[in-house]
Amino acid sequence: MDQPTLKKIEAQLLGEKKKLERELGQFSSKNAHNPEDYNATFPQFGEKEEDNATEVAQYSDNLTLERTLESALRDTNKALDSLKKGTYGVCKYCKKPIDPKRLLARPTSASCVECKKQLTE
Repeated sequence: MDQPTLKKIEAQLLGEKKKLERELGQFSSKNAHNPEDYNATFPQFGEKEEDNATEVAQYSDNLTLERTLESALRDTNKALDSLKKGTYGVCKYCKKPIDPKRLLARPTSASCVECKKQLTE
């Protein structure tokens, strides 16, 4: 893959990382013992019974969102690491190069289209 394409993908990944970290920071904090882990904070809406029910529902939603965003952040960090190591753009299954068009559309892709199709069939 050519250097301009790699630089463009790196910029996309860095932007995505910043966005994900910002979104996670809105309702969670980093785990002091594991910098890749976030912990959703329990919201405080008040002391009334309906406030308590809303807090529990919001916390439950935040936990689900936290898991989704953490997963996306892990994928983004893996892609950035593989860029640094020079292994970016190689399918983890067949070890063939991933089409640059796929990587531009989905920079965190770790598999080529053919292998992904076989996995989802």
